[in-house]
Amino acid sequence: MNNTANQSVRPKTCNRNKNGILEIGGIEIPELIKQFGSPLYIYDYATIDSITKDFKKAFEGRDIHMMYAAKAFMTKAICKIMQKENFGLDCVSAGELYTAHSADFDMKNIVFNGNNKTCEELRIAIDFGVQLFSVDNFTEAKNLDKIAKEKNVTVNILLRITPGIECHTHEYIQTGNIDSKFGFDLTQIDDIVSLVVNEYKNLNLVGLHAHLGSQIFETQVYHDAVEVMMREAKLIKDKFGLSLNTFNIGGGAGIKYVESDEPISIYKIADVIKKSFDENCEKYGIEKPHLYIEPGRCIVGTAGITVYTAGSYKQVPNGRKYVAVDGGMADNIRPALYDAAYTAEKVSYADEEKEIVTLAGRYCESGDILIKDVEMPKLQEGDLICLYDTGAYCYSMSSNYNRTLKPAAVIVKDGVAQIMVRRQSFEELVENDEIPEMLK
Repeated sequence: MNNTANQSVRPKTCNRNKNGILEIGGIEIPELIKQFGSPLYIYDYATIDSITKDFKKAFEGRDIHMMYAAKAFMTKAICKIMQKENFGLDCVSAGELYTAHSADFDMKNIVFNGNNKTCEELRIAIDFGVQLFSVDNFTEAKNLDKIAKEKNVTVNILLRITPGIECHTHEYIQTGNIDSKFGFDLTQIDDIVSLVVNEYKNLNLVGLHAHLGSQIFETQVYHDAVEVMMREAKLIKDKFGLSLNTFNIGGGAGIKYVESDEPISIYKIADVIKKSFDENCEKYGIEKPHLYIEPGRCIVGTAGITVYTAGSYKQVPNGRKYVAVDGGMADNIRPALYDAAYTAEKVSYADEEKEIVTLAGRYCESGDILIKDVEMPKLQEGDLICLYDTGAYCYSMSSNYNRTLKPAAVIVKDGVAQIMVRRQSFEELVENDEIPEMLK
């Protein structure tokens, strides 16, 4: 089975050169920090290109729509890359839709997802030309039908269902289990289909959507989710005479954050999904289905690294040694939120003495720890530290906590580095602040 980029800790072009310095995209990391500052998000184009091509090759010959889950990392540059790779977008907010629209992305190649789309967002999506909505609940179905009627259009919809399948991942990123805020419970399907068929005349139900969660390291859950959707489609056809032929299996494929992680090859995941579709389409009499898949983390996660600069340190008597860096939970909330594990390396290294340290963030929270008890070469103030696999859910969940500025994000390819998101300025930090008249 072919190995794919999500099974490596490092991006494809990231390695240590003969001088003992980490480079990425053919550029030494210290040079990137000199040019763009620290902390810095760096994305390797070759890794993104590799994983998108693996997805397409793994599902070759199938009627499949690859939809990048924009929530993982959404910028205009990413939209351009995904359009170039013939990927669509799975969007969950008007902000993501606006970003795509402002990048001249083909809005017909978007699925609008999310559990609490506002009426304003639904109107924006229709006005932008989005043509497939994943309807999450009864409230949304009612509102979308009303808005579509006002605009004299019919919109195609999928019903997002909770298939009752639990995958072994963090409870915060499970979405397919029964007790979930997402989607219709299987016991509610008849009620919502009845409303769509009999009352909501501006909604055209074409299929079902199931998403299991994120950072999934198993394949059986994909097989089972396909079977649940096929079975429900057969029940809908038998009861309502409605033939569904579009099925969104979601995403969730994991990546390798640390050496003990064992993510699955994209080819193995594809084989399981294809086999399940073949078996269950025959079993339930469904012909030529359109398949959607929504990878996000595994498209950009491995491709991204974050580089920090070491600052102060503290040796607790008879305890830990803390080394603080110039970033932390405001640019990577995942360790604090999920207890997420990462791999770190010193950027410049030449057989130095090693020690066990805890990499701490700079923010005023005791929980602002990036990695606990990691073996590193001895670190001095000013040393650069690379944290791997930060391409997904780091910039997109970043904040201005403690009124710090958001880092820049750059992309590297063949010895060239260019800005995707420029570093925030102090002027931009306060540009939305207002002083009320009563305080003047």
